Amino acid sequence: AQLGAAHIAVEQVSNILTKVLEWGRIASYLEQSTRYILYDKKLGDRYRYQVPQELSEHGLTEAYATEMEWLFASYSRLVAQLIAYYSELYPKQPQDSEFVWRSTIKARACDDARGLLPAATQSNVGIFASGQAYESLLLRMRANPLAEVQWFADEMLTELRKIVPSFLTRVDVPDRGGAWVRYFEQIALAMKSRSASLDASPSSTPTVTLVEYDPQGERKVAAASLYAFSNLPDTQIREIVEAMSETEIDAIFADYVGDRANRRHKPGRAMEQTFYRFDVLCDYGIFRDLQRHRMMTLEWQELSPEHGYVTPDAITDIGAEPLWDEAMARAADLYGTVAKHAGSHVAQYCVPFANKIRFYMNLNAREAFHLLELRTQQGGHPDYRAVCQEMHNQIRDVAGHRRIADAMQYVDHDNYDLARIETERRAAAKRSALGINDPSA
Repeated sequence: AQLGAAHIAVEQVSNILTKVLEWGRIASYLEQSTRYILYDKKLGDRYRYQVPQELSEHGLTEAYATEMEWLFASYSRLVAQLIAYYSELYPKQPQDSEFVWRSTIKARACDDARGLLPAATQSNVGIFASGQAYESLLLRMRANPLAEVQWFADEMLTELRKIVPSFLTRVDVPDRGGAWVRYFEQIALAMKSRSASLDASPSSTPTVTLVEYDPQGERKVAAASLYAFSNLPDTQIREIVEAMSETEIDAIFADYVGDRANRRHKPGRAMEQTFYRFDVLCDYGIFRDLQRHRMMTLEWQELSPEHGYVTPDAITDIGAEPLWDEAMARAADLYGTVAKHAGSHVAQYCVPFANKIRFYMNLNAREAFHLLELRTQQGGHPDYRAVCQEMHNQIRDVAGHRRIADAMQYVDHDNYDLARIETERRAAAKRSALGINDPSA
Protein backbone atom coordinates (compact mmCIF):
# COMPACT_ATOMS: atom_id res chain seq x y z
CA ALA A 1 0.00 0.00 0.00
CA GLN A 2 3.03 2.27 0.27
CA LEU A 3 4.09 1.58 -3.32
CA GLY A 4 0.73 1.73 -5.13
CA ALA A 5 -0.37 5.31 -5.74
CA ALA A 6 -3.03 7.26 -7.60
CA HIS A 7 -3.89 10.76 -8.74
CA ILE A 8 -7.30 12.15 -7.88
CA ALA A 9 -8.96 15.50 -8.60
CA VAL A 10 -11.43 16.78 -6.02
CA GLU A 11 -13.33 19.65 -7.60
CA GLN A 12 -15.74 22.37 -6.45
CA VAL A 13 -15.20 21.78 -2.74
CA SER A 14 -15.31 24.34 0.05
CA ASN A 15 -12.19 25.82 1.60
CA ILE A 16 -13.23 24.01 4.77
CA LEU A 17 -12.86 20.69 2.97
CA THR A 18 -9.59 21.62 1.25
CA LYS A 19 -7.96 21.92 4.69
CA VAL A 20 -9.28 18.46 5.64
CA LEU A 21 -7.89 17.00 2.42
CA GLU A 22 -4.48 18.60 2.96
CA TRP A 23 -4.06 17.64 6.61
CA GLY A 24 -1.98 14.54 5.88
CA ARG A 25 1.78 14.89 5.66
CA ILE A 26 2.85 12.16 3.26
CA ALA A 27 1.06 13.11 0.05
CA SER A 28 1.31 15.70 -2.71
CA TYR A 29 -1.37 18.38 -3.05
CA LEU A 30 -2.00 21.21 -5.48
CA GLU A 31 -4.79 23.64 -4.68
CA GLN A 32 -6.31 26.38 -6.79
CA SER A 33 -5.16 29.76 -5.49
CA THR A 34 -7.40 32.64 -4.46
CA ARG A 35 -4.43 34.97 -4.97
CA TYR A 36 -4.46 34.84 -8.76
CA ILE A 37 -7.96 33.73 -9.71
CA LEU A 38 -10.97 36.03 -9.68
CA TYR A 39 -14.20 34.81 -8.12
CA ASP A 40 -16.35 37.51 -9.73
CA LYS A 41 -18.20 35.28 -12.20
CA LYS A 42 -21.04 32.89 -11.49
CA LEU A 43 -20.85 29.19 -12.22
CA GLY A 44 -24.29 28.45 -13.58
CA ASP A 45 -26.93 30.36 -11.60
CA ARG A 46 -24.81 31.25 -8.58
CA TYR A 47 -21.34 32.18 -7.46
CA ARG A 48 -18.81 29.52 -6.48
CA TYR A 49 -19.68 28.63 -2.90
CA GLN A 50 -20.65 25.45 -1.10
CA VAL A 51 -24.14 25.14 0.41
CA PRO A 52 -23.91 22.90 3.51
CA GLN A 53 -26.41 20.08 3.36
CA GLU A 54 -27.12 20.52 7.07
CA LEU A 55 -28.84 23.87 6.48
CA SER A 56 -31.87 22.31 4.79
CA GLU A 57 -32.78 20.52 8.02
CA HIS A 58 -33.24 23.91 9.71
CA GLY A 59 -34.79 25.88 6.86
CA LEU A 60 -31.70 28.07 6.52
CA THR A 61 -30.64 27.33 2.94
CA GLU A 62 -32.37 30.33 1.36
CA ALA A 63 -31.15 32.82 3.95
CA TYR A 64 -27.62 31.43 3.65
CA ALA A 65 -27.66 31.65 -0.17
CA THR A 66 -28.93 35.24 -0.05
CA GLU A 67 -26.03 36.32 2.14
CA MET A 68 -23.50 34.38 0.06
CA GLU A 69 -24.74 35.99 -3.17
CA TRP A 70 -24.48 39.44 -1.57
CA LEU A 71 -20.98 38.68 -0.26
CA PHE A 72 -19.70 37.51 -3.66
CA ALA A 73 -21.37 40.43 -5.46
CA SER A 74 -19.63 42.78 -3.02
CA TYR A 75 -16.33 41.01 -3.70
CA SER A 76 -16.88 41.43 -7.45
CA ARG A 77 -17.48 45.18 -7.14
CA LEU A 78 -14.56 45.59 -4.77
CA VAL A 79 -12.00 43.69 -6.85
CA ALA A 80 -12.92 45.79 -9.89
CA GLN A 81 -12.35 48.97 -7.84
CA LEU A 82 -9.02 47.66 -6.61
CA ILE A 83 -7.83 46.79 -10.10
CA ALA A 84 -8.66 50.35 -11.22
CA TYR A 85 -6.97 51.77 -8.11
CA TYR A 86 -3.73 49.83 -8.53
CA SER A 87 -3.67 50.42 -12.30
CA GLU A 88 -3.57 54.15 -11.65
CA LEU A 89 -1.19 53.86 -8.69
CA TYR A 90 1.32 51.68 -10.57
CA PRO A 91 1.31 52.56 -14.30
CA LYS A 92 2.70 50.07 -16.79
CA GLN A 93 6.47 50.29 -17.19
CA PRO A 94 8.00 50.36 -20.70
CA GLN A 95 9.85 47.06 -20.19
CA ASP A 96 6.65 45.18 -19.29
CA SER A 97 4.09 43.71 -21.64
CA GLU A 98 0.42 44.46 -21.11
CA PHE A 99 -0.05 40.87 -19.89
CA VAL A 100 2.73 41.08 -17.29
CA TRP A 101 1.42 44.38 -15.95
CA ARG A 102 -2.23 43.30 -15.89
CA SER A 103 -1.37 39.99 -14.20
CA THR A 104 0.58 41.79 -11.49
CA ILE A 105 -2.18 44.33 -10.87
CA LYS A 106 -4.80 41.58 -10.73
CA ALA A 107 -2.73 39.60 -8.20
CA ARG A 108 -2.42 42.66 -5.95
CA ALA A 109 -6.18 43.30 -6.16
CA CYS A 110 -6.95 39.65 -5.43
CA ASP A 111 -4.68 39.74 -2.38
CA ASP A 112 -6.72 42.57 -0.89
CA ALA A 113 -10.22 41.56 -1.99
CA ARG A 114 -10.06 37.89 -1.05
CA GLY A 115 -10.76 38.77 2.58
CA LEU A 116 -14.43 39.02 1.57
CA LEU A 117 -14.50 35.46 0.28
CA PRO A 118 -16.16 33.07 2.74
CA ALA A 119 -14.74 29.72 3.81
CA ALA A 120 -17.56 28.23 1.70
CA THR A 121 -15.71 29.43 -1.43
CA GLN A 122 -15.19 26.50 -3.76
CA SER A 123 -11.79 25.35 -4.93
CA ASN A 124 -10.17 22.44 -6.74
CA VAL A 125 -7.50 20.19 -5.23
CA GLY A 126 -5.30 17.66 -6.98
CA ILE A 127 -3.84 14.86 -4.86
CA PHE A 128 -1.18 12.24 -5.54
CA ALA A 129 -0.75 9.74 -2.73
CA SER A 130 -0.11 6.12 -1.85
CA GLY A 131 -2.89 3.68 -1.00
CA GLN A 132 -1.84 3.86 2.64
CA ALA A 133 -2.09 7.66 2.67
CA TYR A 134 -5.52 7.54 1.03
CA GLU A 135 -6.77 5.02 3.60
CA SER A 136 -5.74 7.36 6.42
CA LEU A 137 -7.33 10.35 4.67
CA LEU A 138 -10.64 8.60 4.02
CA LEU A 139 -10.94 7.34 7.58
CA ARG A 140 -10.43 10.85 8.94
CA MET A 141 -12.98 12.21 6.46
CA ARG A 142 -15.57 9.61 7.45
CA ALA A 143 -15.14 10.62 11.10
CA ASN A 144 -15.62 14.33 10.31
CA PRO A 145 -19.01 15.74 11.41
CA LEU A 146 -19.57 17.76 8.21
CA ALA A 147 -21.86 16.22 5.58
CA GLU A 148 -19.77 17.66 2.73
CA VAL A 149 -16.63 15.94 4.02
CA GLN A 150 -18.38 12.59 4.46
CA TRP A 151 -20.02 12.78 1.01
CA PHE A 152 -16.70 13.44 -0.71
CA ALA A 153 -15.09 10.61 1.26
CA ASP A 154 -17.61 8.19 -0.29
CA GLU A 155 -17.11 9.65 -3.78
CA MET A 156 -13.32 9.47 -3.47
CA LEU A 157 -13.48 5.88 -2.24
CA THR A 158 -15.56 4.92 -5.26
CA GLU A 159 -13.10 6.51 -7.68
CA LEU A 160 -9.96 5.22 -5.94
CA ARG A 161 -11.27 1.66 -5.99
CA LYS A 162 -11.17 1.85 -9.78
CA ILE A 163 -7.38 2.27 -9.55
CA VAL A 164 -6.10 0.79 -6.26
CA PRO A 165 -8.98 -1.35 -4.92
CA SER A 166 -6.90 -3.82 -2.90
CA PHE A 167 -5.36 -1.04 -0.81
CA LEU A 168 -8.70 0.34 0.37
CA THR A 169 -10.57 -2.80 1.40
CA ARG A 170 -10.64 -1.92 5.11
CA VAL A 171 -12.08 1.58 4.86
CA ASP A 172 -15.79 0.68 5.01
CA VAL A 173 -15.53 -2.70 6.78
CA PRO A 174 -17.50 -2.21 10.05
CA ASP A 175 -15.02 -3.95 12.37
CA ARG A 176 -11.95 -2.43 10.68
CA GLY A 177 -12.36 1.03 9.19
CA GLY A 178 -15.69 1.47 10.97
CA ALA A 179 -14.08 0.83 14.35
CA TRP A 180 -11.31 3.26 13.49
CA VAL A 181 -13.82 5.97 12.56
CA ARG A 182 -15.73 5.46 15.82
CA TYR A 183 -12.45 5.80 17.71
CA PHE A 184 -11.79 9.19 16.07
CA GLU A 185 -15.36 10.33 16.72
CA GLN A 186 -15.24 9.37 20.41
CA ILE A 187 -11.99 11.25 20.97
CA ALA A 188 -13.34 14.37 19.20
CA LEU A 189 -16.51 14.37 21.31
CA ALA A 190 -14.61 13.83 24.56
CA MET A 191 -12.09 16.59 23.85
CA LYS A 192 -14.80 19.02 22.70
CA SER A 193 -16.56 18.47 26.02
CA ARG A 194 -13.31 18.78 27.95
CA SER A 195 -12.44 22.03 26.18
CA ALA A 196 -15.89 23.48 26.92
CA SER A 197 -15.17 23.05 30.64
CA LEU A 198 -12.25 25.49 30.48
CA ASP A 199 -13.69 28.50 32.26
CA ALA A 200 -11.74 31.29 30.59
CA SER A 201 -11.95 33.82 27.77
CA PRO A 202 -9.19 34.23 25.16
CA SER A 203 -6.51 36.63 26.31
CA SER A 204 -5.10 39.29 24.04
CA THR A 205 -1.95 38.02 22.33
CA PRO A 206 0.37 39.26 19.57
CA THR A 207 0.02 37.92 16.04
CA VAL A 208 3.05 35.66 16.53
CA THR A 209 4.16 34.26 19.88
CA LEU A 210 7.16 31.99 20.38
CA VAL A 211 5.68 29.80 23.10
CA GLU A 212 8.45 27.24 23.55
CA TYR A 213 12.04 26.65 22.49
CA ASP A 214 15.22 25.00 23.73
CA PRO A 215 17.74 27.47 25.22
CA GLN A 216 20.50 24.88 24.57
CA GLY A 217 19.29 24.25 21.04
CA GLU A 218 22.28 25.66 19.19
CA ARG A 219 24.78 23.54 21.15
CA LYS A 220 22.65 20.45 20.46
CA VAL A 221 22.74 21.32 16.77
CA ALA A 222 26.52 21.74 16.94
CA ALA A 223 26.91 18.33 18.59
CA ALA A 224 24.60 16.66 16.10
CA SER A 225 26.47 18.21 13.18
CA LEU A 226 29.66 16.46 14.35
CA TYR A 227 28.03 13.09 15.08
CA ALA A 228 27.96 11.59 11.56
CA PHE A 229 31.63 12.48 11.01
CA SER A 230 32.85 11.05 14.32
CA ASN A 231 33.10 7.61 15.99
CA LEU A 232 32.20 8.91 19.45
CA PRO A 233 28.91 8.22 21.26
CA ASP A 234 26.31 10.97 21.26
CA THR A 235 26.60 11.66 24.99
CA GLN A 236 30.37 12.12 24.77
CA ILE A 237 30.10 14.51 21.81
CA ARG A 238 27.52 16.54 23.70
CA GLU A 239 29.79 16.78 26.74
CA ILE A 240 32.69 17.96 24.59
CA VAL A 241 30.56 20.55 22.80
CA GLU A 242 29.10 21.75 26.09
CA ALA A 243 32.59 22.68 27.25
CA MET A 244 33.42 24.63 24.07
CA SER A 245 33.64 28.40 23.89
CA GLU A 246 31.15 30.52 21.95
CA THR A 247 33.84 31.14 19.33
CA GLU A 248 34.28 27.40 18.80
CA ILE A 249 30.51 26.93 18.40
CA ASP A 250 30.52 29.77 15.86
CA ALA A 251 33.18 27.94 13.87
CA ILE A 252 31.22 24.66 13.88
CA PHE A 253 28.13 26.47 12.59
CA ALA A 254 30.12 28.25 9.88
CA ASP A 255 31.50 24.94 8.61
CA TYR A 256 28.17 23.11 8.85
CA VAL A 257 26.08 25.81 7.16
CA GLY A 258 28.75 26.36 4.52
CA ASP A 259 28.48 28.73 1.57
CA ARG A 260 24.79 28.76 0.65
CA ALA A 261 24.60 29.81 -3.00
CA ASN A 262 20.80 29.91 -2.95
CA ARG A 263 17.92 29.20 -0.54
CA ARG A 264 17.62 25.59 -1.74
CA HIS A 265 21.05 24.85 -0.27
CA LYS A 266 20.04 24.02 3.28
CA PRO A 267 22.02 22.61 6.22
CA GLY A 268 21.50 18.96 7.11
CA ARG A 269 19.59 17.00 9.73
CA ALA A 270 21.55 18.33 12.66
CA MET A 271 19.22 21.34 12.40
CA GLU A 272 16.40 19.02 13.44
CA GLN A 273 17.82 18.83 16.96
CA THR A 274 16.15 22.04 18.12
CA PHE A 275 12.56 23.21 17.75
CA TYR A 276 10.20 26.18 18.00
CA ARG A 277 6.52 26.26 18.91
CA PHE A 278 4.70 29.33 17.61
CA ASP A 279 1.15 30.35 18.45
CA VAL A 280 -0.22 32.43 15.56
CA LEU A 281 -3.36 34.54 15.23
CA CYS A 282 -3.85 35.78 11.69
CA ASP A 283 -6.55 35.96 9.05
CA TYR A 284 -7.90 32.74 7.53
CA GLY A 285 -6.52 33.57 4.09
CA ILE A 286 -2.98 33.68 5.45
CA PHE A 287 -3.54 30.53 7.51
CA ARG A 288 -4.50 28.71 4.29
CA ASP A 289 -1.14 29.61 2.76
CA LEU A 290 0.93 28.64 5.80
CA GLN A 291 -1.04 25.43 6.43
CA ARG A 292 0.43 23.95 3.26
CA HIS A 293 3.72 23.31 5.08
CA ARG A 294 2.70 19.90 6.39
CA MET A 295 5.99 18.34 7.49
CA MET A 296 5.81 20.27 10.75
CA THR A 297 3.17 19.72 13.44
CA LEU A 298 0.36 22.18 12.77
CA GLU A 299 -3.05 22.26 14.45
CA TRP A 300 -5.78 24.86 14.17
CA GLN A 301 -8.88 25.87 16.05
CA GLU A 302 -12.41 26.11 14.71
CA LEU A 303 -12.98 29.08 12.42
CA SER A 304 -15.30 31.79 13.79
CA PRO A 305 -15.70 35.61 13.91
CA GLU A 306 -14.59 35.58 17.58
CA HIS A 307 -11.09 36.99 17.03
CA GLY A 308 -12.07 39.86 14.74
CA TYR A 309 -10.86 40.56 11.22
CA VAL A 310 -8.24 42.44 9.22
CA THR A 311 -8.86 45.32 6.81
CA PRO A 312 -6.22 45.90 4.11
CA ASP A 313 -4.97 49.48 3.82
CA ALA A 314 -6.13 49.68 0.20
CA ILE A 315 -9.73 49.07 1.28
CA THR A 316 -9.55 52.27 3.33
CA ASP A 317 -7.73 54.11 0.53
CA ILE A 318 -10.54 53.48 -1.98
CA GLY A 319 -13.25 54.38 0.54
CA ALA A 320 -14.59 50.81 0.78
CA GLU A 321 -14.15 50.34 4.54
CA PRO A 322 -17.91 50.76 5.25
CA LEU A 323 -18.69 47.98 2.75
CA TRP A 324 -15.97 45.80 4.26
CA ASP A 325 -17.29 46.33 7.79
CA GLU A 326 -20.84 45.65 6.66
CA ALA A 327 -19.74 42.39 5.03
CA MET A 328 -18.00 41.25 8.21
CA ALA A 329 -21.03 42.15 10.34
CA ARG A 330 -23.49 40.36 8.05
CA ALA A 331 -21.28 37.28 7.89
CA ALA A 332 -20.99 37.29 11.70
CA ASP A 333 -24.78 37.50 12.03
CA LEU A 334 -25.21 34.60 9.61
CA TYR A 335 -22.58 32.63 11.53
CA GLY A 336 -24.51 33.17 14.76
CA THR A 337 -27.79 31.98 13.21
CA VAL A 338 -26.25 28.87 11.66
CA ALA A 339 -24.25 28.06 14.81
CA LYS A 340 -27.40 28.28 16.94
CA HIS A 341 -29.37 25.82 14.77
CA ALA A 342 -26.82 23.62 12.99
CA GLY A 343 -23.73 23.91 15.18
CA SER A 344 -20.52 25.92 15.08
CA HIS A 345 -18.79 23.35 12.85
CA VAL A 346 -21.33 24.06 10.08
CA ALA A 347 -21.27 27.82 10.73
CA GLN A 348 -17.60 27.90 9.67
CA TYR A 349 -18.76 28.06 6.03
CA CYS A 350 -20.08 31.58 6.69
CA VAL A 351 -16.81 33.09 7.93
CA PRO A 352 -14.84 35.34 5.51
CA PHE A 353 -11.13 34.89 4.89
CA ALA A 354 -10.49 38.25 6.61
CA ASN A 355 -11.53 36.80 9.97
CA LYS A 356 -8.71 35.66 12.21
CA ILE A 357 -8.01 32.06 13.21
CA ARG A 358 -5.66 30.73 15.86
CA PHE A 359 -3.23 27.89 15.15
CA TYR A 360 0.14 26.62 16.30
CA MET A 361 3.19 25.55 14.37
CA ASN A 362 5.69 23.22 16.03
CA LEU A 363 8.73 22.92 13.82
CA ASN A 364 12.42 22.15 14.01
CA ALA A 365 15.07 24.55 12.75
CA ARG A 366 15.46 22.71 9.45
CA GLU A 367 11.74 23.04 8.74
CA ALA A 368 11.99 26.70 9.73
CA PHE A 369 14.63 27.24 7.02
CA HIS A 370 12.21 25.98 4.38
CA LEU A 371 9.13 27.81 5.65
CA LEU A 372 10.67 31.19 6.45
CA GLU A 373 12.94 31.52 3.44
CA LEU A 374 10.17 30.49 1.02
CA ARG A 375 7.32 32.49 2.54
CA THR A 376 9.27 35.75 2.80
CA GLN A 377 10.18 35.83 -0.89
CA GLN A 378 9.23 38.99 -2.77
CA GLY A 379 6.26 37.44 -4.56
CA GLY A 380 4.59 36.27 -1.35
CA HIS A 381 1.47 37.80 0.18
CA PRO A 382 2.57 40.73 2.38
CA ASP A 383 0.64 39.39 5.39
CA TYR A 384 2.18 35.93 5.48
CA ARG A 385 5.54 37.52 4.75
CA ALA A 386 5.01 39.60 7.91
CA VAL A 387 4.16 36.50 9.98
CA CYS A 388 7.27 34.67 8.81
CA GLN A 389 9.50 37.72 9.21
CA GLU A 390 8.36 37.98 12.83
CA MET A 391 8.98 34.26 13.39
CA HIS A 392 12.53 34.80 12.14
CA ASN A 393 12.97 37.78 14.46
CA GLN A 394 11.81 35.77 17.46
CA ILE A 395 14.11 32.83 16.68
CA ARG A 396 16.99 35.31 16.91
CA ASP A 397 15.80 37.67 19.66
CA VAL A 398 13.53 35.56 21.90
CA ALA A 399 15.08 32.10 21.59
CA GLY A 400 18.52 33.69 21.32
CA HIS A 401 19.43 31.39 18.42
CA ARG A 402 21.50 33.99 16.62
CA ARG A 403 23.54 31.49 14.63
CA ILE A 404 20.50 29.68 13.29
CA ALA A 405 18.74 32.94 12.43
CA ASP A 406 21.84 34.29 10.67
CA ALA A 407 22.17 31.06 8.68
CA MET A 408 18.68 31.75 7.26
CA GLN A 409 20.27 34.32 4.97
CA TYR A 410 17.48 34.14 2.39
CA VAL A 411 14.77 35.38 4.73
CA ASP A 412 13.70 38.63 3.05
CA HIS A 413 12.71 41.44 5.44
CA ASP A 414 12.17 44.06 2.72
CA ASN A 415 8.74 45.34 1.67
CA TYR A 416 7.54 45.66 -1.93
CA ASP A 417 4.77 47.59 -3.67
CA LEU A 418 4.06 45.21 -6.56
CA ALA A 419 5.33 41.95 -5.13
CA ARG A 420 4.44 39.79 -8.14
CA ILE A 421 6.07 41.95 -10.81
CA GLU A 422 9.46 40.20 -10.77
CA THR A 423 7.81 36.76 -10.90
CA GLU A 424 5.72 37.84 -13.89
CA ARG A 425 8.78 39.32 -15.58
CA ARG A 426 10.74 36.08 -15.15
CA ALA A 427 7.85 34.08 -16.56
CA ALA A 428 7.64 36.44 -19.54
CA ALA A 429 11.39 36.08 -20.15
CA LYS A 430 11.05 32.28 -20.19
CA ARG A 431 8.17 32.51 -22.68
CA SER A 432 10.20 34.83 -24.85
CA ALA A 433 13.20 32.49 -24.80
CA LEU A 434 10.92 29.71 -26.04
CA GLY A 435 9.51 31.91 -28.79
CA ILE A 436 6.12 32.16 -27.10
CA ASN A 437 4.32 35.48 -27.13
CA ASP A 438 2.57 36.74 -24.00
CA PRO A 439 -1.17 35.99 -23.96
CA SER A 440 -3.39 38.87 -24.96
CA ALA A 441 -4.27 41.16 -22.07
